[in-house]
Parts: sequence; structure tokens; C-alpha cells
Amino acid sequence: MTSLPQHRIEKRLGLVIDLDTCVGCHACVVNCKEWNTSGYPAPLSDQNAYDANPTGAWLNRVHGFETDDGGAGRTVYFPKSCLHCEDAHCVTVCPTGASYKRIEDGIVLVDEDMCIGCGLCAWACPYGAREMDDSSNVMKKCTLCIDRIYNENLPEAERVPACVSTCPANARHFGDLADPKSDVSQLCASRGAVDLMPEMGYRPTNKYLPPRPGAQKSANMGAPAQLEAVAPEGGFLGWIDEMLSR
Repeated sequence: MTSLPQHRIEKRLGLVIDLDTCVGCHACVVNCKEWNTSGYPAPLSDQNAYDANPTGAWLNRVHGFETDDGGAGRTVYFPKSCLHCEDAHCVTVCPTGASYKRIEDGIVLVDEDMCIGCGLCAWACPYGAREMDDSSNVMKKCTLCIDRIYNENLPEAERVPACVSTCPANARHFGDLADPKSDVSQLCASRGAVDLMPEMGYRPTNKYLPPRPGAQKSANMGAPAQLEAVAPEGGFLGWIDEMLSR
């Protein structure tokens, strides 16, 4: 079986995803597929793409969930990809060493030349972040676009994962989560970032920013409730005036 790095990893590159801002547009999903299909050792293939039951390899997916009821209800969009865990069991169960964790930045990768497609890493991942590519019979996963973030031929502002560069709502953030002074670390501290399924003990590097309660209340307050709360004596025109003055 494969071992995790024995020395302390000083740099932990990862994503911070704002669930309050994500609008579920899937731009990150599409750009991830495009970038990794064109630059990956083997394409992220699709099978029966135009049939009733299409399948394919996607390194990033977005799920939508309905929360609460009535006026308090809202849709929360939940992007999911590899979390590049510190205690990555997907690495330790790999029988060939194909799955490994880089000591220089903590990114978890797959050496496709060594992967035998046994699927043990997928079974060990509680987040469902590994994808078997049926055309090449090897396991695929998010690489944090390692061929992009270290590419000195790109302008520095573009050296971020494809999903981050394409997000129109600025819901995805990339940086060093081991550095308390980094933008992503400060964002996590200010917004109370959380781990996904911390009870598993995998210590994921990627973090999630929960929806803001204030934003949820405002987003779900219908016009009649706003009219009553904001301008009980001003009527509809008073409500319009209040809305335009914000």
C-alpha cells in the first residue's frame, strides 16, 4: 500500500467554496471538463453522450439542495471535487502507488501509468470525488489544474484552477491554506469555514463557507413581507422608494 508523506507539508494548496454565492450555473464544471480534456494525459471521455443514459468522467460536479420550507426555503448549490485531504485514505489503500500526495504542496494526484483501475481509492473516498474513466480504465480526479497553476507561460493572475478562473459569481477561491496570512485563510477565519464530514477524520484541505443567515432571510422574503416590514405606512410606493435607496 502507499504511504502519505512522512514530513510535515508546509504548503497546502486548495479551494475555498462560498455556498452563499454559488448560483449553480455549472460554469466551473464545464471549464474543468474542457481544460482537463485538452491537457490531461488521457481525455475525460463520455459514453453514450446523446442516449437516454449517458455517462462520463467529470472531475467537478455541482449538486442542488432545497433547504427549509415556505418563506424560509432556498436552493443551496453544492460544488464537489477532490478535497485533497491531509489524511487521504484514497492514497493509503492504493496497491500500486498510483495515488499519491505531493509533499511540496499537498495536492493528491494519480499516476495514470501505474493505475490498474481497481477502484479501491474510490471506495475509500467518502466524498465520491473519484471518477473511473471507462475508456482508459483508470481513475481520474481533480488535480487543482497543476499544469496551469505552475505554468509560468501564463500571466500570474491566470495561474489558478480552471474552475476558479471561470466562476462568474466569484464563489471559488484558491490559495495556500497552510498560510494564515493568505487570502483564503483570512476568508475562512472571517466566515467560519467548515470541513466536509469532519467526523470522518480525513482533514480535507478544501473548505466550505456556509450560507449567510442574513442573506438567506433577505433572499427569501417576498415582496408582500418586505412591503409590510419596510414601509408599513408608505404602501407600495414607500416600499419602492426604500428599495431604490439601498
